[in-house]
Amino acid sequence: MNKTIKVLVNGNPYEVEVGDLSVSPIQVVVNGTAYEVKLETEAAPAAAPAAAKPVSAPKPAPAAVPVKAAVAATGSENEVVAPMPGVILDIAVKPGSKVTSGTLLCYLEAMKMKNAIRASRDGVIASVEVADGQRVQYGNVLFKYE
Repeated sequence: MNKTIKVLVNGNPYEVEVGDLSVSPIQVVVNGTAYEVKLETEAAPAAAPAAAKPVSAPKPAPAAVPVKAAVAATGSENEVVAPMPGVILDIAVKPGSKVTSGTLLCYLEAMKMKNAIRASRDGVIASVEVADGQRVQYGNVLFKYE
């Protein structure tokens, strides 16, 4: 019996359909792509990762995956923070730029995917806290609003 669940990973939503957990490998479908997943047993060494391989050829990923700009952990509406670790690419705004909700601010490359970081609200960019090619961690401030 398959069960479909929705999960958030680093703020990104995924729809996961999980097959029968009593058989190995487990059939899993993540956002339409099928995988076979083998779970580690308790006797397996802790350093060995769980294996997963696609059942069929995966669908090509879009060139840029839209990512909602995250609000700083402090709850400040005046900061845009990194929703995941990665490398900053193609900064599209500069201090003084007027933006509306959804305006492209930059791209964040993470796990070989180019993620669009967009403005979460209307406003004026007060400062750009990152540079092209800079590596950032989850929660690092990328932009500040006036």
